[in-house]
Amino acid sequence: MTLVLVIDDEAPIRLLCRVNLEAEGMDVLEASDGPTGIDQARELAPDVVLLDVMIPGLDGWGVAEQLLDDPRTNRIPIIFLTARAELRDRARGIDLGGVDYVTKPFNPVELAPRIRDLLARVDAGERDELRRAKLAELRSLLDSSTP
Repeated sequence: MTLVLVIDDEAPIRLLCRVNLEAEGMDVLEASDGPTGIDQARELAPDVVLLDVMIPGLDGWGVAEQLLDDPRTNRIPIIFLTARAELRDRARGIDLGGVDYVTKPFNPVELAPRIRDLLARVDAGERDELRRAKLAELRSLLDSSTP
């Protein structure tokens, strides 16, 4: 069974993720701040982390850096789930080591299939390829938005 850790300070977002992911047969852990999320990731080794950027205690960027620097958690794929939709924020998330970036508002029904696809690709050894493709897509969007 897939174990998903949702780190977000907004209880309605955590509930939305939980209801939709559990309906798809996934187990869901929740953390409302950065330090709690890091502790849960280290202790319970989820299959994937859904991570908000603007959270208390330690922001999502700092959480991602700590998870990716720790040998116990550095293989856990991180999907940023945030209202920060700026292209440079998205690029920063992927540059830090995230494998995907979902902006709020999002369609919660699309989460489970997206997670399944992502985990299958990571398991197939495509983590770096996924990140390169996301960065290339963001660079082309940045280039096309620059006058």
